[in-house]
Amino acid sequence: MSANVQDTIVLFGDSITQGGWQPNGFAQRLAYVYARKLDVINRGLSGYNSEWAIPVFKQIIAKKSEQANVPGIALFTIWFGANDACILPSRQHVPLPRFSANIAYFITALKDPESEYYSENTHIILITPPPINTYQRGADLQSRNPPVALDREFEVTKQYAEAVKEVGKRHGVPVVDIWTVFYDAVGRDEKKLAKFMDDGLHLNAEGYEVMYDSLIQTITKEFPEIHYEKLPSVFAPWAEIDLKDIENSVQANRFKI
Repeated sequence: MSANVQDTIVLFGDSITQGGWQPNGFAQRLAYVYARKLDVINRGLSGYNSEWAIPVFKQIIAKKSEQANVPGIALFTIWFGANDACILPSRQHVPLPRFSANIAYFITALKDPESEYYSENTHIILITPPPINTYQRGADLQSRNPPVALDREFEVTKQYAEAVKEVGKRHGVPVVDIWTVFYDAVGRDEKKLAKFMDDGLHLNAEGYEVMYDSLIQTITKEFPEIHYEKLPSVFAPWAEIDLKDIENSVQANRFKI
């Protein structure tokens, strides 16, 4: 049984997406501004790369034959790369060409009319991995018992961020280039990325604030029709309830996304 009458925003990614539920995280803030308009579903998967995410995608996205009976997805964000960019021998590593193919898979699965997961009204936004702060990350890993060798490199992560932008350009999908936003904001000084990060990899509250603002700017520019200020409430405002016909006046309005 499903009690959900609101369409959704689905956030799909790794631990950086999963962490978006922390206080003032980008997922929490989206849920607040889209309250009574779109439900926010966070499918961040700590430790996952784009390869492992494919079978998850197939389980969380309704097939065309099932979509009439479930809430629609107004916005689907894809935020992988931070784990794919791990250097060998990490088991999280995904070769760059394969990573690009995986990101393209998610797009075509939703946008190709021949796909069993085709979702005509779903808007897609890609997000690049943030830059890695190897100074912070290295210190964090060395503090563990036993110490762990550095598992990511600055320039390698940059390559995966560039790959996301290339896939977005090729498929006509907007990209939140958080890699560049963060790096430019600290004067392109890797050590200063600590401003946005807890451990050189995961975002702190200030990092999520910048991430949220960047995502909202992209929605405003690319998909203004689903900006939270443009969407009506699914249920009628209290002042519009007909006291003589309460039952009918509060029926859900599933607006077309």
